[in-house]
Amino acid sequence: MTTNSHVWQENWNERLEKAQEMLPLIHQLHRKNNVVTTIFGRPLVGVTDIDIIKSHRYARRIAERELSTFETLPIIQELTEMNLGFASVDVGRLVIGYEEEKDNYNSLRDYLEQELVEVVGAGVNKQCTDVVLYGFGRIGRLLARILIAREAAYGGVRLRAIVVRKKGDGDILKRASLLRRDSVHGAFNGSISVDEENEVIWANGTKIKVIYASDPATIDYTQYGIKDAILVDNTGAWRNREGLSQHLEAPGIGRVLLTAPGKGDIKNIVYGINDGDIAEDDKILSAASCTTNGITPVLQVINERYGVVHGHVETAHSFTNDQNLIDNYHKGDRRGRAAGLNMVLTETGAAKAVAKAVPDFEGKLTGNAIRVPTPDVSMAVLNLELEREVEREEVNNFLRDVSLRSHLRQQISYIASPEVVSSDFVGSTHAGIVDGLATIASGKHLVLYVWYDNEFGYSNQVIRIVERLANARPKVLPGRIHASQL
Repeated sequence: MTTNSHVWQENWNERLEKAQEMLPLIHQLHRKNNVVTTIFGRPLVGVTDIDIIKSHRYARRIAERELSTFETLPIIQELTEMNLGFASVDVGRLVIGYEEEKDNYNSLRDYLEQELVEVVGAGVNKQCTDVVLYGFGRIGRLLARILIAREAAYGGVRLRAIVVRKKGDGDILKRASLLRRDSVHGAFNGSISVDEENEVIWANGTKIKVIYASDPATIDYTQYGIKDAILVDNTGAWRNREGLSQHLEAPGIGRVLLTAPGKGDIKNIVYGINDGDIAEDDKILSAASCTTNGITPVLQVINERYGVVHGHVETAHSFTNDQNLIDNYHKGDRRGRAAGLNMVLTETGAAKAVAKAVPDFEGKLTGNAIRVPTPDVSMAVLNLELEREVEREEVNNFLRDVSLRSHLRQQISYIASPEVVSSDFVGSTHAGIVDGLATIASGKHLVLYVWYDNEFGYSNQVIRIVERLANARPKVLPGRIHASQL
């Protein structure tokens, strides 16, 4: 072992020791105050000491230097003494902020009290909002996984029930097995058991009632102790106001969220873009589509910065359950052909749906889709004509900054690796990931390639809306910069 490697190893051991000191403090903040700590958005709750060090190294992408556990530990120690209210606290930003402004404060505590003044001494008084999943397919099961994890992390929303049609004996066992095992997303992180007699699935201590029904209006949710719940319809059986209103006739349901583009006057919400349009009297909303969520944030920031005159969206979309495994009849054009053997050209409503979230795009976008033989992760190619000339490096730097520093950092990610392929983005929580190496710019012509996990990334966007409706989104402190200010 060389001298330098020996020194590095000692330094590593010291950093690891500090990370291990953090763990009980992080859990104390989470358990007693409902405070989630992060390093530039990377959660520190429910992770290992090695994960904490990796998050400190990740900081170099934003702060242009690696953070040290010697810098973050004192901040976390102070936070445990401040009786904070419900919040998501970015320790990385606090480190950099104090480094820049410490001459203006008598102590670290003074700086933290100023930066976190909105939640200092606030304590915790959070009420849980009930959530019902109507349907338990690909999206429904991922929503369940996220809700169970979010209940443990924030406690603001609670999965109470799923509604399905009974398929035969042992139905609940098969539902639980599909929740436990997933061929794309892997095993459930935790423990699952089934109470057949009472038709209940227990997942990490969460009691999930399985309700068997074929008519939404006939269910009385209050008999299961469910009140004023947010119902997420992921069946796609009804997409207009009349059909979805059936859910509101059921006692115990307060609001309905559709996981597909809504028809008629239903608001299509892309979280981070137009969730501010949600009004108190909006009882039925749509979370739009996975593609709409994947492309709208990127299109929005490009339009604000450079102006979009016209564009075409072409998606290479993973096959879905509505396609056939082998050639057979299908009411849709071309979708009857074997999904695992063919690229299937089909239509997409995502281009038009963007305009429902961002009216500035009305009449500016066209779109098509190609279904491809992969089970998950899709790509959108944005072929745009802009109002002014741009350079590739300039656009990439801007989108990278947006992904790291802006209020859209949960919606837009950025990568510039020559080796990534679609499977590398399975499990991404972002709405879309810009592939910077593929960007093409020529005068006023710009082509962007955006990856998106059309299952998990979209499901996270849906949950963000659910938490918004429940007033359960944690306040992010220090506040993030609006993309237009970069």
